[in-house]
Amino acid sequence: MNNKENSFVILTPGFPSSEADSTCLPMHQHFIRCLKSLYPELNVIVLSFQYPYRTGNYKWFDTTVIGFNGQNKGGIAKLLIRKKVYAALKKIMNESAITGLLSFWYGECALVGKKFGRRNKIAHCCWLLGQDAKKANKYPARTSLKENELVALSDFLQDEFERNHGTRPGFVIPHGNNMMQAFVLQAEKDIDILAAGSLIPLKQYDIFIEVVAEIKRSLPLVRCLLVGDGPEKEKLQQLIENAGLRDMITLTGELPHDAVLQLMQRTKIFLHPSSYEGLSGVCLEALSMGCHVISFTKPMHESIKQWNITASKDEMSSKAAEILQNNDTVYERQVVFKMEDTVRKMMDLFK
Repeated sequence: MNNKENSFVILTPGFPSSEADSTCLPMHQHFIRCLKSLYPELNVIVLSFQYPYRTGNYKWFDTTVIGFNGQNKGGIAKLLIRKKVYAALKKIMNESAITGLLSFWYGECALVGKKFGRRNKIAHCCWLLGQDAKKANKYPARTSLKENELVALSDFLQDEFERNHGTRPGFVIPHGNNMMQAFVLQAEKDIDILAAGSLIPLKQYDIFIEVVAEIKRSLPLVRCLLVGDGPEKEKLQQLIENAGLRDMITLTGELPHDAVLQLMQRTKIFLHPSSYEGLSGVCLEALSMGCHVISFTKPMHESIKQWNITASKDEMSSKAAEILQNNDTVYERQVVFKMEDTVRKMMDLFK
């Protein structure tokens, strides 16, 4: 008789270093916590290849995490990490019955998950989460996952991956909001425009600054916040100074996840000028806090209430001004997807 417990293994490039690390992949944190809540009998184990920068096992809430401290190194170092991951998977398999392998992003994790799953007859799926759908990604050619092994985060990523790699992911499963976290919307919306994320070129926060400069012409007292940290921080601070927007835009630096959600409650417009997004978790959070969202990328084929898609910087500026100047604008909480539904749909693939 086989009395081994059932384990479900998640392969990811990075994971929070501790329970206090709220800004590291918040949607993935919510997914795993919801997974544990809905399937308490399942032993969920996370293998984190690159981050945190330490090696070994640790507990994250009631989930076991094994870190390999890869630090995004290439060459021999990458091969050694892969060897260590295989060894860890074999150990888990010897001690428990692995019911499934789920890879976050189509990269090194998907390559390892595919090979280990195939050799040991364990179901494996890869969750396409963003830039891994781009043509530049070399892993699809190396790994050749089938349609029924590929899960796209959004309609956009399903279409994008098929266009770039010739295989249409068999499933679309958007990530949901964290419904375990209850917020009562404040009556006062005293922040006009908010943006939040890593301060990197992809996010195009220079456009955020240019949009605020344009809106200032008709709304001279507009109040805006830019939340985040990253390599473009000093450049963006200088752009704010040069545009004479020091009194209009506050660059807050990185804030805890709960603090960002609290700012969203007070915000009218969440501006997301990123040049590429699969399905922005921060936009979904902003909608759930009653914001109107304006972005360049359309994640789903169907329109989402209060999520405005614009084609240019000028159109983005015009839409923002229109919302702010309309006294009849309603700011309703929009919960587009629930994490409980996300988890159940994902786990159904492994039955």
